[in-house]
Amino acid sequence: MSFGLPPVKPKPSAAGKFEIQEGHYGVPDPMVYGLAATKEKLVPSHPLEESESNYAANELRMSMQMMQNLQGLQGPLKFAMELRAARRVGHLPFLPSSNLMYDTLTGRDDRIGFEDILNIEEFREEMAQPHLLLEKLWDK
Repeated sequence: MSFGLPPVKPKPSAAGKFEIQEGHYGVPDPMVYGLAATKEKLVPSHPLEESESNYAANELRMSMQMMQNLQGLQGPLKFAMELRAARRVGHLPFLPSSNLMYDTLTGRDDRIGFEDILNIEEFREEMAQPHLLLEKLWDK
């Protein structure tokens, strides 16, 4: 019996035909395109790599499908509207955004990831003076 849930097992998404750029004589030129670039086009580096890269999207899709099975169509529609509203919350450009509302809705507030440790304010590339940014906003 299927409830319309997406499969848990990752399926390979490699295409059947590979586009490898070839040199003048019809063979790949490793001096121009490199050996590592050719290998990445042929096989994924690990079987779980694709599954891990799509983890958040798969989890959201699975929870939306489960919500639709339990509450009907109005449950996922309301949740999608709340997520969209949380993404559109604005702030001044010089203030850091914590995305607390979006993280709470998606359940990411309970997890600690690389972006929580490596994205602290001291290491950010965008440093600007607040007065200049506000003047730029007012000139628009």
